[in-house]
Amino acid sequence: MDIRFQHSPEETKGMDTAALRKHFLVENLVEADQLHLTYSHYDRVIIGGACPVTKTLSLPNHPELRADYFLERRELGIINVGDDAIVEADGNVYALSRLDALYLGKGVRDVRFTAATAGSRPVLYLLSAPAHASHPTRLMKKEETQPVTIGDAATANRRTIYKYIHLDGIKSCQLVMGLTVLAAGSVWNTMPAHTHTRRMEAYFYFDVAPDQRVVHFMGQPQETRHLFVANHQALISPPWSIHSGCGTSSYGFIWGMAGENLVYSDMDAAPLDVLR
Repeated sequence: MDIRFQHSPEETKGMDTAALRKHFLVENLVEADQLHLTYSHYDRVIIGGACPVTKTLSLPNHPELRADYFLERRELGIINVGDDAIVEADGNVYALSRLDALYLGKGVRDVRFTAATAGSRPVLYLLSAPAHASHPTRLMKKEETQPVTIGDAATANRRTIYKYIHLDGIKSCQLVMGLTVLAAGSVWNTMPAHTHTRRMEAYFYFDVAPDQRVVHFMGQPQETRHLFVANHQALISPPWSIHSGCGTSSYGFIWGMAGENLVYSDMDAAPLDVLR
């Protein structure tokens, strides 16, 4: 499990592109028949990717957790952005189609990931945070999320938001999780930007064509930086940083947060006229 420590705004100001990518970009999350995990010290979240193709993958228990099993003191959100998958949790079987989500609460011991059919390629994005209470396991289909479409084609940010784990959806200790899909011809997400110093956030980009990229913006509003991001890569966003992107074509991204509260709208606006 890759370990990423925290960095202050002052440290980050002095980083070159290679250092920014090393500390904030998670490049190799999705690999056939592999499960990759990255532990961030921002609110101690774990970002992961599982891609079961020809074999079943099990959620490991890493020594760094000092736990008897992965979810002994944690909760886990899973969203599928690939082919149909099967997730087995303590003997209970859940079928996840594309853009379905599954929440597993504290205390689930055995978690396994399998492709639903031979030759298919599920892509399961994982986000885990510490938990101090147990909430029920729940599967939410994409159609249950009551999606909301916002933005405008004229400003290239027409997009549909799907909320899964939040105050009015799947209950959790501190995870908030959902995804956004941009309409054809729209490329901007989360602009005007914002920060929320009470929570960290992670972005996972998907449906980015192989020859396209998303330019992800981070940093303090008056001291922004950018990173070029490919398909199935994730960004760790510190509480003090904006998190926004502009693609060379339309795409989707999973957003996930952990921290002090579960209020989706808890944010501090960074209007365009203050960005630098």
